[in-house]
Amino acid sequence: MLKLTDFDYSLPKELIAQTPVKPRDHCRLLVVKNNKKLELEQRRFYDLPNYLKAGDVLVLNQTKVFPCRLLGKKSSGGKIEIFLLKQIRGGEWEVLAGGRRKQLNQVINFGQGLSGQLIKKISDKIWQFKFNQPAYKIMGLIAKIGQTPTPPYIKTVAKLADYQTVFARTLGSVAAPTAGLHFTKKLLAQLKKQGVQIEYVTLHVGLGTFAEVTSEDITKHQLHREWVEVDQKTAQRINQAKKDKRRIIAVGTTSLRLLEAMSVDNHSQEPGSRLLTGKQWVNIFIYPGYKFKIIDGLITNFHLPKSSLIMLVAALVGLKKVQQIYKMAIKNKYRFYSFGDAMFIQSSFV
Repeated sequence: MLKLTDFDYSLPKELIAQTPVKPRDHCRLLVVKNNKKLELEQRRFYDLPNYLKAGDVLVLNQTKVFPCRLLGKKSSGGKIEIFLLKQIRGGEWEVLAGGRRKQLNQVINFGQGLSGQLIKKISDKIWQFKFNQPAYKIMGLIAKIGQTPTPPYIKTVAKLADYQTVFARTLGSVAAPTAGLHFTKKLLAQLKKQGVQIEYVTLHVGLGTFAEVTSEDITKHQLHREWVEVDQKTAQRINQAKKDKRRIIAVGTTSLRLLEAMSVDNHSQEPGSRLLTGKQWVNIFIYPGYKFKIIDGLITNFHLPKSSLIMLVAALVGLKKVQQIYKMAIKNKYRFYSFGDAMFIQSSFV
């Protein structure tokens, strides 16, 4: 049985990156060659073109973060924080509500004519919230008054621009697809010129992605659902690359989860590893023992202990190797988590 403690490690607080490296592609890059014997090379992210060749396919998540942290006032005058998680319908959302004293139907004012009410308790922390404005007005108002939703381990208030990839296009994430933060427009242009194929998909990142797994038997854990979108032309190009036996490299665990969740093998008994098109909710949980259908490599950051993300990395390289990688990264003072350094994991998989 895979135990939760297998994915734990001790990280010095000073290695938790509080601000991004500038320029973005000057962060450190640990290149992981996953052969029988683990090979590690220490580089900078701008060295990435040296490890890619013409015909390789990079798949990036084009989701765009919105300022989903709202600070409001209750009718009693007390302050309350509302963190938007996902839209249910129209002006109704699932939210995290801060503070101890929360009452159903109490009006919360945010300014700019925007207010709302907690209309239903969904779980211990999550509520259903209804705004006073129609859906088409809400996002514009949130853009004016919302704050950047940086994770709790980042103690400084980040600018939204720092927490947004340079290729972000489709609004809907409450957290950044952090591996994509290392790319600059110049680096992307260089890769295209080199003959690397760049493809964009959409997975709107939810907070559940970063939640600590609490079940000692990790197979009992269930991820929160996330919305994904793959258009037909993108799927056709990726499928052709698979047919041509070219490498498909996911940029970030979000892109990887989308590609694997939308593979034919995970939807039917039909043989082959083909990517489907469409828009739907997915909650694929990848941990050691998983057989990959689409991807041949991953660019990712260094993840939290006991998180589903470190389990995903362990599925790629094996549990012992992921422990070796993290031990080496800590020893060499790599920067961890959202604004931290990156690694490029190349096949073969275990």
